[in-house]
Amino acid sequence: MNFALIMFVLLVVTGGVWLLDHYVLRRQRDAQAREPWWIEYPKSFFPVILVVFLLRSFLVEPFKIPSGSMIPTLLVGDFILVNKFTYGIRVPVANVKLISLNTPERGEVMVFRYPENPSLDYIKRVVGAPGDMVVYRNKRLTVNGELLKVQPDVDYNYLEGGLNYVSAKRFRETLGTHEHSIIVNLESPPVQLAGVRAFPNRENCEYNESGFSCKVPARHYFMMGDNRDSSSDSRYWGFVPDANIVGKAFLIWFNFGDLKRIGTRID
Repeated sequence: MNFALIMFVLLVVTGGVWLLDHYVLRRQRDAQAREPWWIEYPKSFFPVILVVFLLRSFLVEPFKIPSGSMIPTLLVGDFILVNKFTYGIRVPVANVKLISLNTPERGEVMVFRYPENPSLDYIKRVVGAPGDMVVYRNKRLTVNGELLKVQPDVDYNYLEGGLNYVSAKRFRETLGTHEHSIIVNLESPPVQLAGVRAFPNRENCEYNESGFSCKVPARHYFMMGDNRDSSSDSRYWGFVPDANIVGKAFLIWFNFGDLKRIGTRID
């Protein structure tokens, strides 16, 4: 569901009724006559819809985490806030960039439109920027020839799909200026080769049983989940174009199952 488009349509409809009444219909009514419901309701909702639309389009937008691909950083059920202007000002709905401000940095958690279906929003961590060489071999990540620093952490256990109990190894990984947690299942391969699709610029990547290497094209980004062995990400469906960027995730504002996560900053 394209909520931004729905909000835009509602804004146009209610705003159109408000303008029509302000400049035409109000002058034709008796001064003591009550407004018809089809004028009163749209006029009442128009200011609210306008404020919400502007906030969601240019400042912050809320999202809910539906999957465990970003565990342990983000949990299923987390409600997060995304900064919409960090990477530039974009035209609402069309998502065309008007003003460039900052570029996504390696290690940042970013929301973007899924390349295979732009009506879906995905959230992953930026691993590779334009021009980067990203290599993932034997569960270790290398960017531009530099092996990322990792430190062992306590093991992480969680339920997947509410039924399967998963025990994973947790590490603290340093990517750029960001240090964050990742989890890996040492028994799983670095990439499920059968799941790799044909995607634009696929020729920039090489795959084998030990992992992959990818050269990130200009104006594209390589994204991976922190739950490395349970994440559908750029390993399988390719690079994220700059035009698909939605914003930078920065705060967990609610979680019905764990109130202690309220106010947690997203690193």
